[in-house]
Amino acid sequence: MPALRQDPIEAGALVRGRITYLPVVPGRIEFAWRVRRYILARRPAVVAVELPGSLENAYERAAARLPQMSVVVIPEREDEERATYIPVEPADAFVEAVRSASEIGSETVFLEPATHDKPHLPDTYPEPYSVEFIGMERYVEAYRVHPAQRTSALETHANAMAWKLQGADPLADVLVVVSLNLLDPLLDAMELPQEPPPAPRVRLFGDAELFNLHPDCLAEVTSEAPYYQERYDALRDRDLAKFELDRPAWQLALLKDAEREYGINTGDSISSWQRRGLAKFTRNLAMLEGHLVPSVYDLALGARSLVDDNYAYEVWQIANRYGVQQTEDPPLETLNLSGEEVWINTRRLRIRRRLPRMKQMLRPSKFNSRKREKFKGEWASKTDSTAICSYPPEDIVIENYGRFLKQYAKTMLSEERSHTEEFVASLHDGIDLRETIRRWHEGKIYVRQLAKYSGEVGAVVVIFDEDRRDRYTYLTTWLGEHQNESDMAFYSTHPFEHVVGPGIGRAEYGGLMMTLPPRRLFDVWQDPDYEMAETKAERLLMAALDYSVDRYVVYVAAKPPRSMFRKLAARVNRQIAYIPLGQLSPSKLKKLRVVHVLDSYQRRDEAKQYIW
Repeated sequence: MPALRQDPIEAGALVRGRITYLPVVPGRIEFAWRVRRYILARRPAVVAVELPGSLENAYERAAARLPQMSVVVIPEREDEERATYIPVEPADAFVEAVRSASEIGSETVFLEPATHDKPHLPDTYPEPYSVEFIGMERYVEAYRVHPAQRTSALETHANAMAWKLQGADPLADVLVVVSLNLLDPLLDAMELPQEPPPAPRVRLFGDAELFNLHPDCLAEVTSEAPYYQERYDALRDRDLAKFELDRPAWQLALLKDAEREYGINTGDSISSWQRRGLAKFTRNLAMLEGHLVPSVYDLALGARSLVDDNYAYEVWQIANRYGVQQTEDPPLETLNLSGEEVWINTRRLRIRRRLPRMKQMLRPSKFNSRKREKFKGEWASKTDSTAICSYPPEDIVIENYGRFLKQYAKTMLSEERSHTEEFVASLHDGIDLRETIRRWHEGKIYVRQLAKYSGEVGAVVVIFDEDRRDRYTYLTTWLGEHQNESDMAFYSTHPFEHVVGPGIGRAEYGGLMMTLPPRRLFDVWQDPDYEMAETKAERLLMAALDYSVDRYVVYVAAKPPRSMFRKLAARVNRQIAYIPLGQLSPSKLKKLRVVHVLDSYQRRDEAKQYIW
């Protein structure tokens, strides 16, 4: 058993005489930069790589083109319309070995023979990113304790590689870059002199051609996201001793760049609760697949689930960003491939961008266009701030949503008090399909009984942003105009800092509180009874507990209120029904956050010309 080197540069390498074996996981940056660091530090005379010898010319040409990515195309002789596609990317350890060896003038040896097809090898490895925490030595040891099962085809392939390696310069220092699943078979084969492999019955890879990859397809066909590979390529020429691969930081940078593009293209923003939800959701997706960090697919899926399709599209586009890739390269033809043409068992993610369509933008000429200011500041000069009122269509929308939240809270309270039992004589409130299927082996049917609760749902509090940075400076309390309209207290951005019409301001809610019956609400923001509140959200919750005529108060926010508010509610015989903000529709919440404030009742007649 060869000894494992403890030197940081040679960590994980196995040495036998003048030959050093450096095991790697193909297609991962964690191993590509370790290969480059070793080659630059030790400068071996010969670098042997686990690549087909018949493709040596294609790989060397592709390595010379880097950082522009290429693809090796091998047509199938039985079907000329089908082919095998091998992307050549800078983050692959074998490609990095060829590239770095060429830079320092070392001889390159391609070990795989052209006598037969490479046997199928399982590509399941321990999480590659874990090497950053446990080190190469422990990573390699962990894999070798439970190696993949060997077959006769695998041993024949290892013997052929060993024969090629035994023919290398015996007096030169040789670095062998080999995948972990072939490390031990190759080591065992090197213990004995090997016979040359038989000549191939058919000429393999004879028609292999090199093509340029189209920039739009890189994320689908590469092993690592192009966004990460561009960062790696920018760092590979620097001091690699100081190189640190921080995937979570790179992932965060990707999401921030996507969020910036999302804001530019849609005009929308992403809330802090959505970022937290995205982090938890993608973490759980990664854990289900046995990974430490999410893949680009997981990030796009999480972005679509927690925000919307537009944000998922921006995440995918940023992940596909690779600035050095050219659409046209005169020496090579450009191919635009799909993931199904390169990989097997691919996963699809359907993203529907919701942008204005041409048919929706076309309108009859008799329709009036949205009015514009004749000069900058015209509408602001017509604003009279002596009184304010709301815009009735928005009042209807917010009241309807308040009723929806009350019904949602009732259902949630009933679910919390329900229980499941075995079906004996009564179906109660229906069959519990989930429990019945889960315990199907028992051959029994389970039914659900919804428990009743006393009291109704009264006030509603919705907190979009707790406003720790004091962004929402407009604090207002206004009363309902009729018996079906709630009293409301809210905090928002200042409406008349964004004037959309004469006397019409546009603001964004930070949080609001609604209570019925109307015309009972004192100015919440000046009430000394709520001075103990630490935030605007807590002040609204205290007012809701104070003014609610029913037992339950709905509290919608990214996180539940402090425990002291449970005790405070109990003192006034109230109970808080907390609904996580992430359980509600993001698109609906986005529409609800917009509020328009009019400076007089007379503005309501003309407001529809300015509020769209």
